[in-house]
Amino acid sequence: MAKHSELLARHRQVLPDWMALYYKDPIAIVDGEGRHVIDAEGNSYLDFFGGILTTMTGYKVPDVVNAIREQAGKMLHTSTLYLIESQIELAEKLAQLSGIPDAKVFFTNSGTEANDAALMIATQYRRSNQVLAMRGSYHGKSHSAVAITGQKAWSATQLSPFHTVYVHGGYKLRSPFGHLPDDEFIAACVQDLDDLLKIAVSGDVACLIAEPIQGVGGFATPPDGFFGAIKERLDQEGILFITDEVQTGWGRTGEHFWGYQAHEITPDILTFAKGLGNGLAMAGVIARAEIMDTLQANSISTFGGNPLATTGALANLNYLIEHDLQTNSQKVGQQLMNGIRNLADEVPVIAEVRGKGLMIGVELNKPGSMEPDAPLTAEIMERAKANGLLIGKGGLLGNVLRIAPPLSLTDEEATVGLELLSDAVRNAADE
Repeated sequence: MAKHSELLARHRQVLPDWMALYYKDPIAIVDGEGRHVIDAEGNSYLDFFGGILTTMTGYKVPDVVNAIREQAGKMLHTSTLYLIESQIELAEKLAQLSGIPDAKVFFTNSGTEANDAALMIATQYRRSNQVLAMRGSYHGKSHSAVAITGQKAWSATQLSPFHTVYVHGGYKLRSPFGHLPDDEFIAACVQDLDDLLKIAVSGDVACLIAEPIQGVGGFATPPDGFFGAIKERLDQEGILFITDEVQTGWGRTGEHFWGYQAHEITPDILTFAKGLGNGLAMAGVIARAEIMDTLQANSISTFGGNPLATTGALANLNYLIEHDLQTNSQKVGQQLMNGIRNLADEVPVIAEVRGKGLMIGVELNKPGSMEPDAPLTAEIMERAKANGLLIGKGGLLGNVLRIAPPLSLTDEEATVGLELLSDAVRNAADE
């Protein structure tokens, strides 16, 4: 196995400069078990980021590995031009779990593709290319997904297939409405939406697409009921609501199976990815039949919903449900949240600790100010890695630590991870 420096040189020679890599000295992860991974030079880490919230149940879960191995010994691929029993079974389970009545499912390979498909369906159903998106959002890397991404740092082009209007999101810390109590904050955001519907669009609007908790946006978490109030206004205009559950699905927030359920609504369309496949290319769209069936052109998905991915996803979903990892996420997530909030009381660089379940954001500012401290965020990541802990980062200003371990994280592992993180934060802040 090549060492990291050699791999980095080869990477830079043949892969694009715009592919982001973590750390001053990037690492290759080559093995893992449970919640721990090993890099190409033999170093072991406790993984608190799970391949960007993708390793949902953990590494080398026997039930999942055995299902994949058995299917791989039979057939990897047939395409959606043929019936695929595991695809049908998985769709049946997801339709029931989605909470959407009379639901149908279309499988894709990634969250980007899922959001692409959802936008195509919504704009065709409403016969409009006008789309509402949230400020601070991230929905993928394709042309159409970038067109509804509300972050300059992740927007590679201004060209767009949509007329996109960005409405006020639920990120309170830096909001002009952030000083208001939650109910007044929600009312102000709904008023902002109402104003935009009067001045920034013309005629029918297709949809609003939103993450219940913004992922790349730094786990910005709106007050419960926020999207319920937003959707009430959308319903007056017949505007569809798309919930992007790529990061918030599968019980990660602890209190609910889907992020949208904190807002007492039923979405018109739901997109999913990441955790369901536990590393396999698995994503898709769920919508009411009348909406899903609106497309008139022929379509297939060459790889989406293939036998290997759907078999592995079924095993992973069954493991998640049988072991009640949603409850574990709530319990262990609260343990982590309490510990990080205690840390925030003694370390003034922590401006806010937010999130739900095992989806925790830690925003860092320079002490006594609202000035974001992105360099400190990067330094904490480096020190955490040196301690044997992998975490992520994000936020509009690059100053948010993102903590999202596999949902099978144990109490003991949470305690160890919290100690490693606390040590990294204290030492970086003291410099």
